[in-house]
Amino acid sequence: MDYQQRSQSTANPTAKRLFKLMAEKQTNLCLAADLTDFNGLTDLIDKIGGQICVLKTHIDIISNLPDNFAEKLDELKNKHDFLIFEDRKFADIGHTVKNQYAQGLYKIADWADIINAHIIPGPGIIEGLAEIGLPKGRGLLLLAEMSSAGNLATGDYTQKAVELAGQYDDFVIGFIAQHKLTDDDKFITMTPGVKLAEGADNLKQQYNAPEKVIKNGSDVIIVGRGIYEAAEPEKEAEKYRQIGWQAYVNL
Repeated sequence: MDYQQRSQSTANPTAKRLFKLMAEKQTNLCLAADLTDFNGLTDLIDKIGGQICVLKTHIDIISNLPDNFAEKLDELKNKHDFLIFEDRKFADIGHTVKNQYAQGLYKIADWADIINAHIIPGPGIIEGLAEIGLPKGRGLLLLAEMSSAGNLATGDYTQKAVELAGQYDDFVIGFIAQHKLTDDDKFITMTPGVKLAEGADNLKQQYNAPEKVIKNGSDVIIVGRGIYEAAEPEKEAEKYRQIGWQAYVNL
């Protein structure tokens, strides 16, 4: 099934929108915009927003975040047609994550289409986040696998994430993983640690090439430093978009 066909396999509004957006824009590229300056972030988004399907943010690392940051991000999202994924990695009991998601400085539920969570606390974390996110039509990714060397998200842990996704498939839209984990076409796999040059950094982040990731069954390639540290981020983003999309077409 192609992306457009898979949009019919899910009832979640965010998952439907993402599948359709990917097909319409011909992109499976997510920008991991791990910048600490808000003006630099918005400038980057304006340059490459047309080439991505998802913008992944770490809103809590930005040192000069304005009060109207959500409004500005929403303007850019509507201008360039992408979804926003706040990489919060929730990892607490249901009652706590409800407040972390809806309240506090960032009020993530108001502006982030997609969030993610560890499953260490058990199903209560999904239920707590769903109480906030489901009424807003949001989507949740479960952290089933990670891209750092020596991480513990393997084996039974990964399989449990797949089981929980099936139990809460109205809100869970897929996984952060290194390869496809299930044949159920409604679930989206997003893979971090993607770079044209494979290898690792000095903090054990491991990188895989876009073609390899797509061949392993991933739907969305997440690229950060390979784009925003490039001399010409716009040209580099287009290169990743073309490579990622062609790998999908060639499946």
